[in-house]
Amino acid sequence: MNIELIIFFLFSTLLIVSSIKVITSSNPVLSVINLVFSFFFSAVLWLLMGAEFLSIILILVYVGAVMVLFLFVVMMLDINIAKKSASYIKYLPVGLAVFIIFNILIIFFFINTFENIDYNAVKNITIISESNTENLGYLLFTKYILEFEIAGLILLLGILSAIVLTYRKNPKNKYQDPSKQIEVSKKDRLKIITGLKE
Repeated sequence: MNIELIIFFLFSTLLIVSSIKVITSSNPVLSVINLVFSFFFSAVLWLLMGAEFLSIILILVYVGAVMVLFLFVVMMLDINIAKKSASYIKYLPVGLAVFIIFNILIIFFFINTFENIDYNAVKNITIISESNTENLGYLLFTKYILEFEIAGLILLLGILSAIVLTYRKNPKNKYQDPSKQIEVSKKDRLKIITGLKE
């Protein structure tokens, strides 16, 4: 059997198992860790398909930044771990219905998308290298530069919005004022006591 086929079946099985554990785990920390594993296994599968750029981005951005941030947030929050007796069984019919509708919509989308593809236009795409990373970078910074800049502005707006929303001073907390600390003189802070009795 081909080694690539063995790796594909191995990581596909691991991806399915870790994805199921994301949903079924009652501990949110374990769910996030299993989601990190799911992203890693997906990155390996994308690497097997020749999409090395997407694979590296998935590991660097999602596993390296976003999911680690999620993990820290979940661990810092005071989350009461639900008991296994309070399981997800009562939500199973709704979840299955949403899952089936979502898959039908995805299949319908891909069928319509690939039926309307003009393969002659696809063949006319400029290929500058055998590496799809270089080709993707060339397309992003030439043909799709406006969309790329708009996506960057949207991400910047999201970062600024998160900073503004979370930067709220609590009056109960004590905050340092560097300007007041600099203006303090020695006589305000230091008190010399002389004439102590032995």
